[in-house]
Amino acid sequence: MPISAKTAPTRAARAPAPADANRSGELGTFVLVAERGSLSAAARRLGVSPSAVSKVMSRLEARLGVQLLQRSTRRVLLTAEGAQYYEQGKRVLADLDELETSVAGQAEPRGLVRITASTSTGQTLLGPLIPRLLTAHPGLRLDLSFTDQVVDLLEAGVDIAIRWGRLPASDVVARLLGRTRQVVVGSPEYLAVHGTPVHPGDLGAHLRLGWNYRREVPRWPFEVAGRRIEVDIGEIVRVNDGEVMRRLALNGAGLARLSVYHAWDDLLAGRLVPVLEPYNTGDLEPIHAVYVGKPGRLPPRTRAVLDFLQANVDLRYAEHTPGPAGG
Repeated sequence: MPISAKTAPTRAARAPAPADANRSGELGTFVLVAERGSLSAAARRLGVSPSAVSKVMSRLEARLGVQLLQRSTRRVLLTAEGAQYYEQGKRVLADLDELETSVAGQAEPRGLVRITASTSTGQTLLGPLIPRLLTAHPGLRLDLSFTDQVVDLLEAGVDIAIRWGRLPASDVVARLLGRTRQVVVGSPEYLAVHGTPVHPGDLGAHLRLGWNYRREVPRWPFEVAGRRIEVDIGEIVRVNDGEVMRRLALNGAGLARLSVYHAWDDLLAGRLVPVLEPYNTGDLEPIHAVYVGKPGRLPPRTRAVLDFLQANVDLRYAEHTPGPAGG
């Protein structure tokens, strides 16, 4: 696209583009630097050194004959010319992606896809699916990071994150993978010692396990006489790991409110017992695969993983509590 006369470098100031110049690669690197706000962040996303990114930017500026970036020790800022080059460059790259996608058609997706999920989700949901995913798409490579902390996809250079619960307003796009019922459970050993609560009002006499996530509300919802109430659980232990929570409940540390998905095998085996089911609100916690970008402009490798997950994750069984107490 043409550059205005006000900001365009003169013909004499510009170095001619070498025949082997990787102009789309330089443009892509520049756009990444502009979006990440630093050379080091762009370098991490590309898997190269910051000095390599710096050389690409210097070569680009020399070829154009203008300064695109104002560098500091911590971040970079766009000059007026850099802002213009960034806005128009994004459109050029999007058009190039669309062109290559249309020409490639049904070509096998290739390349690296970075995925993050909680530790328990990685073990129970992703783990069994990964071999099938790689068999279906042998051109893919995967970088899997499991943590119970909420990861900034752009900052961490992540393509897809598996998130539980309702999503806050943000720039991410979500695909629903399934839903799971929530259930209050205790081990038979715990219930034998402390008794089984028969009404939400009984919880005050019990040990309760909760979460220490910032956005987690320390209350459990119930439906009593057709009215929704929330009980402040006053946790005796708080954790940020779903597998740790499950094991604490199994070991008799207290009552926990877990997803049926995470507790399924324990519920079936009787290692965990559902309590207060007559007052269960029936709330279903959603599980999403989230990503950044426009759905129609995703790289084929990312789209392939999202399509596979949506087609192969089946959580319909987890929408009900198993056993005679189940809903």
